[in-house]
Amino acid sequence: MSFIRLIQRFAKPYKWLVGLNLLFNLLSTVLSLFSFAAIIPVLRILFGITQVETSYVELTAAMSLQQWLEAARGNLYYLLGEQIAIRGGAVVLAWLGLFLAAMTGLKCLTAWLANYYMVPIRTGVLRDLRKQLYDKIVALPLGYFTRERKGDILSRMTNDVNEVEASIMSALDVLFKDPIMIIVYLLTLFVISWQLTLFVLVLLPVAGLLIGRIGRSLKRASKQGQEQNAEILSQIEETLSGLRVVKAFNAEQKLRERFLRLINATRLTFNRINRRYYLAHPVSEFLGTCLIAIILWFGGMLILGHHSTIDAATFIYYLIIFYSIINPAKDLSKAGYSIRRGRASLERIDKVLAAESNIREAEHAKAIAGFNDSIRYEHVSFAYEDGRPVLQDIDLTIRKGQVVALVGQSGSGKTTLADLLPRFYDVQQGAVSIDGQDIRSLRIHDLREMTGYVNQDAILFNDTIYNNITFGVDTSQPAPSGMSWQQAVERAARIANAHEFIMATSDGYQTIIGDRGSRLSGGQRQRISIARAILKNPPILLLDEATSALDTESEQLVQQALEQLMKERTTLVIAHRLSTIRHADMICVLHEGRIVEQGNHEQLMQRGGYYKRLIEMQDNP
Repeated sequence: MSFIRLIQRFAKPYKWLVGLNLLFNLLSTVLSLFSFAAIIPVLRILFGITQVETSYVELTAAMSLQQWLEAARGNLYYLLGEQIAIRGGAVVLAWLGLFLAAMTGLKCLTAWLANYYMVPIRTGVLRDLRKQLYDKIVALPLGYFTRERKGDILSRMTNDVNEVEASIMSALDVLFKDPIMIIVYLLTLFVISWQLTLFVLVLLPVAGLLIGRIGRSLKRASKQGQEQNAEILSQIEETLSGLRVVKAFNAEQKLRERFLRLINATRLTFNRINRRYYLAHPVSEFLGTCLIAIILWFGGMLILGHHSTIDAATFIYYLIIFYSIINPAKDLSKAGYSIRRGRASLERIDKVLAAESNIREAEHAKAIAGFNDSIRYEHVSFAYEDGRPVLQDIDLTIRKGQVVALVGQSGSGKTTLADLLPRFYDVQQGAVSIDGQDIRSLRIHDLREMTGYVNQDAILFNDTIYNNITFGVDTSQPAPSGMSWQQAVERAARIANAHEFIMATSDGYQTIIGDRGSRLSGGQRQRISIARAILKNPPILLLDEATSALDTESEQLVQQALEQLMKERTTLVIAHRLSTIRHADMICVLHEGRIVEQGNHEQLMQRGGYYKRLIEMQDNP
């Protein structure tokens, strides 16, 4: 990605700020240049390098540019010489000091204003990048995250974004300032002596080639370093998640050794990256000094041999300007190194941003406001990306108000069958329909608005109990049934058997429950998630083994809450504990992705098939 494309991508939404930044950078450069230029004629007169002009020349529009510049310079010499003769050199030098102070003050002011308008560009670009990345992660389907490691995703959102901020964003400062300085200074050098400047331009590509060769492998090494950082974050995340197992199997030393190998490899990679990165400044400074020495020799030979169009004083001014190019040129080369480092991280971020969702909303998706008749799975087949079939030729009809239970061994496709309804995944063959409409033709938001979800692992957030219960509703709108939202939340909590333990907490409904609800027991977390579903009040419920991880007492409380939740709703229940679904209107037994039995509890027990064997295994373990 070139510098121009980089600027276009990041700075386009901030055009007016970029314009102001460029304007003040240009003014700062011109003021700096003018400050140096104003000193030279005064020094020439004071030290007798040239004679004072004897007359003042009127400037006219008929003059050529060259004549106008010569006349303006002569007039300046005339006026300065006149003032030296009248007031003395000391007074003129005092005026010169005041003039330089004023010019420097203006230069510093414009430089500050340039940085002032750069700050919201940098912070805005970083905010936009984080927002794009977060929005993309939220929008991507569940299938994407089964292929990617959680630690790698976290690394891209933290380490890689920070690297982009530290390298590319800081380089934008240089890209908006130093090219202006270099261009203005080069144009001035051409005006002073185009012959000498052409000689300089022949040497500059040689220096640029040497600097470029040093940084050629920096991007590749930086990408490797960011991937190693992602592995470190993944191992830390896995260790924290599985710390109980680590200690139970005395595996601390094994993990320490694996982590040490990883961080040692990362250290060596970043040693190479940073050593090469820090080589940019001294190399560019050395090459700049070599260029100055060559120009001194070449320009001096021209002047001493009387082959130059400039005199010694102007040559000094030429050297001052050329030396002023070296610092922005060094910063620009360093910015190039920074961008190479940042591009490796940016490519990793772009890989997420470019990921396509296979769950797409139809171009003219239909709105759906309610559920009136039935849900149908018609010859549904599904397989994950590895090609392994999960569901094969599923035919199932769920009538409004029915409780349908899915049972079967692990891996038989129960959860996948439920996940197809809210379009967490899309079928490869067949169709899922609601009231005769293929769900792929409906608005995804409307479809998911109709479904409530309670699973085995209650997903809660590090926030208040109140905010967790209201997570699925828009509290900016009026609460249902003329109640306040606080009243509606308390009513949902009472139905879910959660109100009493909530009021026993330190701050009631405003209690912070910790990461993933860590300050609550399993049964309490599950009842909070049920209260959340009750408050949403959806016509369709998906219950994925909602009681399988609970003790007997908690299970009874949660089961009572679920029975309240399921009243007058169409419910699809996934259950391992078959005692909880004996009263379901219909039980579907799945085996290797197919529905092998279907009926109520009594009917399936009479058939003596898969279901009866599952019941007997649980009753007589």
